[in-house]
Formats: sequence, C-alpha cells, structure tokens
Amino acid sequence: MSQNLYSIAFGVGTQNRQGAWLEVFYAQPLLAPAAALVDAIAAPLGYTEGNQTIALSNNQAHELAGLLKGIDAAQAALLTRLAESRKPLVAVLLASDAAPETTPEAYLKLHLLSHRLVKPHGTSLAGIFPLLPNVAWTNQGAIDLNELAERQLEARLRGELLEVFSVDKFPKMTDYVVPSGVRIADSARVRLGAYIGEGTTIMHEGFVNFNAGTAGPGMIEGRVSAGVFIGKGSDLGGGCSTMGTLSGGGNIVISVGEGCLIGANAGIGIPLGDRCTVESGLYITAGTKVAVLDDQGTLVEVVKARDIAGQSDLLLRRNSQTGAVECQTNKTAIELNEVLHAHN
Repeated sequence: MSQNLYSIAFGVGTQNRQGAWLEVFYAQPLLAPAAALVDAIAAPLGYTEGNQTIALSNNQAHELAGLLKGIDAAQAALLTRLAESRKPLVAVLLASDAAPETTPEAYLKLHLLSHRLVKPHGTSLAGIFPLLPNVAWTNQGAIDLNELAERQLEARLRGELLEVFSVDKFPKMTDYVVPSGVRIADSARVRLGAYIGEGTTIMHEGFVNFNAGTAGPGMIEGRVSAGVFIGKGSDLGGGCSTMGTLSGGGNIVISVGEGCLIGANAGIGIPLGDRCTVESGLYITAGTKVAVLDDQGTLVEVVKARDIAGQSDLLLRRNSQTGAVECQTNKTAIELNEVLHAHN
C-alpha cells in the first residue's frame, strides 16, 4: 500500500567507539518523497510506519540503488556511491513532522533547512539539543570528546597534527551544504540548520544560527539568532542589510521585510515591515517604550514596540538629548492614530 511520508534521506556519518552517532551527512534529503519511492524501499528496509532511523548496510544500499533506478535516478546514483562507503550508513524515514528522537533524525531536520527545503520554524526541532552530542570538529572529522586525547596522541606519533576547529553541538553549514548563489566570508560563523537564500552575502563578522536565516538577496554583517527569518513574513523578501543583532526564540519568528537596515551594534526583538531603519547602537525589544512621531516630527503617542511590530517605513532612533526611543513614520497624525489603535 502506498505511503505518503514527510521526508526520507540516506546518509553517511560518524559514530564513536560505542556505536553512538556523532553526526550524519545527507547529500540529497527528500521532502514529501514520491509514494513509489517509499513503496520500493519499505520492504527491503523493514519499514512499516512512523518515524524510523534504520542502519543501512553496504549490501542494502546496493540493493536499494537497483530498485530505484527506474523511480528516482538521483537517489539511485547516491545509493550506488554509498554502497562503497567505509563509514556507517543510515536511512531515516519520517512519516510525520514530529519532534526528532534520534541524532540522525535531528541532522536530517537541520539538512532540510540548509537545503532550503523548509524555512525557519517550518519543521519541528523540539528537543533537538540532547540529540546533538557535543563533539570536537577537527580536520579528521567529528571526534567524541572522550576519544579526543587518544586521537591527538595517535596523530602526533604519526608525525601529524590533529587540529580542533571547535567544540560544539553544531557543525558549520558549509561542511554539509553550500547553497547556490551565496557568499560566506567566514564559514565557521554559519551553523548547519541555517537557511541562506539566493543572493545572500554574509560578511566576516556576520553570524547565522540554526533555524534562522534570510530569504535573500541581502547582506548580513551582524548576528541573526535562532528564530529569525529575514524576509517579508512567509514571502521571499530581499534587499535587507543587517549589521546588528536580530533575536528570536521560542515559537516566534522575527521577520524583516524588504529594504531594511539594522545599524551597527543595533538589534531588534520585533518583526519589521518593509523599508525600515534602526539606527546604530539601538536595541529594540517588544516592551521598549517608543515615542511615535508623525511625518512632521510631532508626538502622537507613546506605545510599546510590540504595537508597531510589522509596520513598514519606520525610522527607529534614540533622541540624543532626552534618551527617549523615537519612531518616525511617513504617516500623518490621523493615519498614525488609526494604525496604532487598530492593535487594541
């Protein structure tokens, strides 16, 4: 019987000496795979239902490659290559977008984001942190921290240097996925699970966390934290330059519309519409008191920043004499009153 699954991926990864997964690389993850593909691989893998992580032998990979030749040539070619692997293989089949329960499932969810198959907060990552072991990322791949000292000694005895680039739960995205049409000045500052849209440039000090990113085109010169998506809501906005901090988290996506500028050392905790500017050094949270000015610079009302969230054509700045946070718009006082009280 045909089954409709959320996602399927065949991967190769690293395990520690106890057989626990440290990381998994999926070259071609699938979202909403064809029912014919699922039907072809289910029986050979022993898959029946639900979300499963299944160890894959080289012989099974070879067998699956043959079964998929007339169904999905790209996956068949991938499995042919995987059948030659000297590293452990895995197949992950997700019937639903439920919270991940294994390390290979967690890595698949991160790959779906960086492959641009889902957008930030578009897939469940609940409980992901305990599933991602803290490992040493080295020039010889991922190494269990309990095995690192011995591996370092072994390398020295061979006259080699085992270089440790970082000790973290998340690897850098470019070791797994390099999306098309992007520029990344320092690859260590973009984690796997980031969504980097076409036309995005990330400068040397730019940082993009997992479950965050930009629809592109745009330039990132500051920090984009988890939960932030630079775009116009769910649309593919663009032309946004960030030099400050964009902070999200929980179940909230902080969206930034088209043509926005977040100044150096500035940051936001509210979504912005199109053509908004936040001056350098200003950090806006949802509870920040904001003096709203009309197009003539006349005070209309003092509100919390959440009351102007998502609006376009805003200039957010701090008054150099009073220290008050001000927001000037291109609307008249009457129009502003109507907009502000529409939130109540």
